[in-house]
Parts: sequence; structure tokens; C-alpha cells
Amino acid sequence: MGALLAGAGATVVGGCADTDLGSPGGPPNGGSGGVPTATVPRTSDQSRPDRISIVATGDVLLHERLWTTARRDGRGGAWDFAPLLAGVKPHVQAADLAIAHVETPLAPMGGPYKGYPLFLGPPQIATALKQTGYDLATTASNHSFDGGAAGVDRTLNTLEKAGLRTAGTARNRKEAEAPTIIDVRGVKIASLSYTFGFNGLPYPNGQTWRAGTLDATAISRMAKEARDRGAEIIVVSCHWGTEYSARINDQQRELAPQLLADSNIDLVIGHHAHVVQPMEQHNGKWVAYGHGNLVAAHRQPNSTRAEGLLTRFTFKRDGDKWTTEQAAYAPLLMTDALPVRILDVRRELAKPDLSAAKRSRLQLAQRRTDETVFSMGATPNKL
Repeated sequence: MGALLAGAGATVVGGCADTDLGSPGGPPNGGSGGVPTATVPRTSDQSRPDRISIVATGDVLLHERLWTTARRDGRGGAWDFAPLLAGVKPHVQAADLAIAHVETPLAPMGGPYKGYPLFLGPPQIATALKQTGYDLATTASNHSFDGGAAGVDRTLNTLEKAGLRTAGTARNRKEAEAPTIIDVRGVKIASLSYTFGFNGLPYPNGQTWRAGTLDATAISRMAKEARDRGAEIIVVSCHWGTEYSARINDQQRELAPQLLADSNIDLVIGHHAHVVQPMEQHNGKWVAYGHGNLVAAHRQPNSTRAEGLLTRFTFKRDGDKWTTEQAAYAPLLMTDALPVRILDVRRELAKPDLSAAKRSRLQLAQRRTDETVFSMGATPNKL
């Protein structure tokens, strides 16, 4: 874990409905709480690392079944989501920068908490993400406005109080116009976050700066702003794709090459489909189209909706330029029986004395994830 300074048709399955609104454009937004270059002094080349690793995972979507798990795992009436996340902790803590995607707004402590269609999740997830080793949470999604302006503000406040930096939604115009830039072991990394749309919900109070949509020109403009402010590696998070489909859609197919042709953008990581999608390279740079879920409860335990992806990208420095030296991934599997757990598939398969049923389910997740990840010709390493 790094030391940090500083968006086709409505589909309703398993508790999350999403409407593909296309790419309506929007403000050049994607940051939240950006750090100007002057506040993060550059360290000398002698003290700067030659390599930086970034880990990303899928959607954090808190269905009611996960509230029950957190209640059972807690003590003294407190809710605890950390045991749910413990399976990814070794990979997350080993990264220099770990990025979570918090898809839904968070409620006040004590609720009321809400599931589909307008989510308001338990805020205890923020502390658990930090305890697991995450450093930053991206927040632009089709559910960003489920709680209105108050939901946006409260979510960012809650995440930051837990010690997580944020990118994607904003509390004010100034914050929206500043890219999030993080100091990771003396290396400045920018995180930008965008979504395909907001399920038909309007911008709260007409405030179009609240979150940015997937517009190539706006994203490039913010990436240049980040570079001008000293960012050395720029990561763009895209909430996109067709829900529950492992195949990329037209927007992903068109937008990913555009973004990675931009000299200011180094990596694209995707969310929203709730199933694993492929990885691909363009111009020597990587896109992971869809990480599936980190945590959710779609209640289809034998389907791909219970499977997720953790990716790790290692960047190597050559003078002042950073390029991707290695891309790697790990298949994940979410259990269905209470208490729900997220499993690192390969680590679990290495354990002795697995039941035949559990081994078979893990092997299915591994096989399907491998096939999907490689399906567009990319050959990332296996973690």
C-alpha cells in the first residue's frame, strides 16, 4: 500500500438496474480534491523508486445480504465489512497504490440503508476498505446521484474521513475542476473517474460539475491538466459496458483506443458490467475493460456474476517517463453462503483438503476468468 499525501436499455437482474445512456458529454470532471503540484514536492531521482505497482478491483455494490454479513462479523452491535474483504488483502496491501471503486453513495451511520433501485450503503465499508489496504476510491457511476447532492457530499466526506482519497464526484466546482493527484513513494499519480450516465437521474440541483461522463475530449483535457500539475502516471477509471456481458460494447471499443492514444493517459480500468471483461493493449498501454464485482450479492452463485478480477500493473521509470512493465491478474470468487466472503481463486485452489464441490466451483471461476481475460489477444501474467 502506498503512502499518500494528499460513465442499452434498462436491465434488472439480481438487484442492480442500469440504463445505458450513451455518452452525453459533460464537464471536464474526473477529479475530487486534487492536489496542486506545489503542495507535493518532487523528491530527488536518487530517492525515487524505479517501479510502482497499482492494483485495481471491481464494483463495491452493497446489497442487503452483505449488510447481514457485516452485522454477523461485527462485535458489540458494530458492523464490520473487513472479514468480507480479507481474501484480497495480501494483493492490496502489497501494492504501492490500491484503487477501489465505490459504486453507490453511502448513508449516514445508522441508516436508513437502501438497496436497489436507489442505493444508500452502510458507511462502515469505508473503514473496511482502508483496513484492507486501499488508498483511493473512485466514485463516478450510474448510481452516483442515487442520494442526490447530499449523498455525493456525504460519500466523499465518509471515504476521506476513513483515510481514502477520492476521484470521480465532487462537492463543489473548484474540486471538480482539479484532478486528484496522489504522492506515492515520491511519484505523483493522477486518478480520473467517469461514467456512461446516471440511470436517467438529473444532475442534483442542475450542478453539472457533480460528476463527469465518458467524453473523450473532456477526459483528455483533464488528463492534460493533471500532467501540467505534475502527474507522472495518469489512470482513468471508466464506468461503462453492457451489464452482465463479458463482451465489450461499442462505446468501450471506440473509446479505449482513443484514450490510450493520448500521451497523457497511461492506464484505463473499467467497472459496471458486474462480470469480468477482457484485458487489451493499445499503444503499449493497458485497458482492463471490466473487473466484475469486488463485493455484491446478485444471488446467482454458479454464474459469472459471482466472479471478479483483481489486476496489478507495474510501471517502470526511465528517466522522467513511466511505462507499463507488466500487467497481471488474479481471479476472484464471491461465496453465497453466509457469511459472504471474497476468495482469491488461485490461493484457495492451493489449499489441501478442499471439498470436491468447492474445488469444482473454484476451477470453473478460474477457467472462465482466464478465457475472458485472454479473449481479445492480451497475455497478462497470472498472480
